[in-house]
Amino acid sequence: MSTTGNGTSPPGRRGAPGRGTAVRATRQGDAVCAALTETDAFTSAQDLHALLRSQGTAVGLTTVYRHLQVLVDRGEVDMIRRDDGETVYRRCATEAHHHHLVCRDCGRTIEIAGPEIEAWTAAVAAAEGFVDVAHTVEIYGTCAECAGTGTAASSV
Repeated sequence: MSTTGNGTSPPGRRGAPGRGTAVRATRQGDAVCAALTETDAFTSAQDLHALLRSQGTAVGLTTVYRHLQVLVDRGEVDMIRRDDGETVYRRCATEAHHHHLVCRDCGRTIEIAGPEIEAWTAAVAAAEGFVDVAHTVEIYGTCAECAGTGTAASSV
């Protein structure tokens, strides 16, 4: 189904700007959103599907993927590709541009602003004559809890 001509979705539909698609507002879609809100880690569609099924929510894996893609397209969910090639998803606390600090072991994720990254990116792009530049930065490490240090502060 497509969005209406004014770029908004018909009543009862959730639109995906720029993609010309929408999905119905459904119990399964609401369950996907709720499950994403419950974790601070990036989560795979398969893990999300398994969690929903274990909670008694009847939802197909294809439906989970479809709802995740719409949420990504709308900017409500961030998506990254892990080193192993798997795509994982996370509902972030902010809609403002940000980056992620991700624990390799438990997946715990912290949103970081990184103004130094923004300045560096703008300077490099300008020096090379690039405009309309976009970027994503994910920093991977081991959180204090997984490292067994019990402290959140460490040297860089």
